[in-house]
Amino acid sequence: MKPIRIAIAGVGNCASSLLQGLRYYATPHVNNGRSVRGLLHPRIGSYTPSDIQVVAAFDIDARKVGKPLEAACTAPPNCTAQFIRRFPRYGVRVQMGPVLDGVASHMRRYPSAQTFVVSKARPVDVARVLKESGAEILLNYLPVGSQRATEAYANACLSAGVSLLNCIPVFIASDRRWAARFAARGIPLIGDDVKSQVGATILHRALARLFLERGAAIDRTYQLNVGGNTDFLNMLNQDRLKMKKVSKTEAVQSVLLKRLDSTDIHIGPSDYVPWQRDRKVCFLRIEGRGFGDCPIELEARLSVEDSPNSAGMTIDAIRCLRLARDRHLSGPLLSISAWTMKHPPQPMPDEQASQLVEAFIRGSSNR
Repeated sequence: MKPIRIAIAGVGNCASSLLQGLRYYATPHVNNGRSVRGLLHPRIGSYTPSDIQVVAAFDIDARKVGKPLEAACTAPPNCTAQFIRRFPRYGVRVQMGPVLDGVASHMRRYPSAQTFVVSKARPVDVARVLKESGAEILLNYLPVGSQRATEAYANACLSAGVSLLNCIPVFIASDRRWAARFAARGIPLIGDDVKSQVGATILHRALARLFLERGAAIDRTYQLNVGGNTDFLNMLNQDRLKMKKVSKTEAVQSVLLKRLDSTDIHIGPSDYVPWQRDRKVCFLRIEGRGFGDCPIELEARLSVEDSPNSAGMTIDAIRCLRLARDRHLSGPLLSISAWTMKHPPQPMPDEQASQLVEAFIRGSSNR
């Protein structure tokens, strides 16, 4: 069986967690298809995590560009948990990608980013590298707010015939114009803005559905998130947060029977706390009314290691994209996007998305 060849744009914490996961789950019990803690699908079709092979990587940080991928995965400012003993040798060196809007200038003013310097290396032709490496899927792990840089990588995918797995809140799969371009080229894609396995968004959606399914009304709600990784530092710039807030807010609004007024719902990153490193803490509150209009108030706190929390969803999405390519499908994959992404092309309840994903994997559905 041919490997699933992937390229990665942005060798940060999420990429590090994903690559650790590929190593961690490349074991006999996974390959035998038995249930494995932390991985929803040990096998998708005939593909296991060990079938995923990294063939190219891109970044703009001088501490990563030109380095072997295994060294770049642990280079500062990466700070996520390391749950494997050591990274394998990939035979891949991180290449210089397009800078454009991929870095926020304010990050240089913070201690954890003091040594950040954009590499002086010349940006490579991403489309050419994708073609020459044999990549089939590009994972977009650029910083939040990288609109122009993400679009540059999307154009490279279109030129090279490569599928895009868009893990950040820049709207590609959920934008009709971009979706139509991928469909016209016969290329499947998944997006936008990856969900965590058990994260703030999925918890918020589940609790909101609980209120509604038990006949209670929701009057107002908020979700506040704090963390200490580079993603939270990047998002201190409010201009880079617009799509992130839309993505997270719509993920909750889409499960409500009646949309809340914008003044009654607040969801989004709230602050950067350096010593939390890759630990993300969510504070969630829902205010509503039950029988006799009597008040109901719910508060929850969720603490997770941020980057590993989405890696399992991404590993599933990679293998579903390979199935789609095997089946010569094109355009956005609706079910797996709704299951793994906060801002999919077609939002749907998680239970419905889960059922449709299983149908897709079986081959009884093309979307």
